[in-house]
Amino acid sequence: MTALQSLPIPLQTVLLLVASNVFMTFAWYGHLKSLSNSPWYIAALVSWGIALFEYLLQVPANRIGHTQFDVGQLKILQEVITLSVFVPFAVFYMGQPLKWDYLWAGLCMVGAVYFIFRGA
Repeated sequence: MTALQSLPIPLQTVLLLVASNVFMTFAWYGHLKSLSNSPWYIAALVSWGIALFEYLLQVPANRIGHTQFDVGQLKILQEVITLSVFVPFAVFYMGQPLKWDYLWAGLCMVGAVYFIFRGA
């Protein structure tokens, strides 16, 4: 049994989704900084290569998570994690200013989490 498998299923799911989102965020947006002078098709090929690692983590995360969460819960969990990964990426890697809109979006996500999990 691996160290990940010894963790509770919700934690396994969250950790795998966080890791997959790091890859996803770099695949979707990292080329804007690191490959800005390259042709778009080079950026697309590099992004696809990075996205492979995203899928290698995201698919098992959803399969594991689906044993305890329904599809709607998995989707909202994914979106919250996406925002949680994206904001530090945008601020620290892309040099974007921290905006109040990130807070308001996060609060909307808290509401989404409440409504999707309240019947669980």
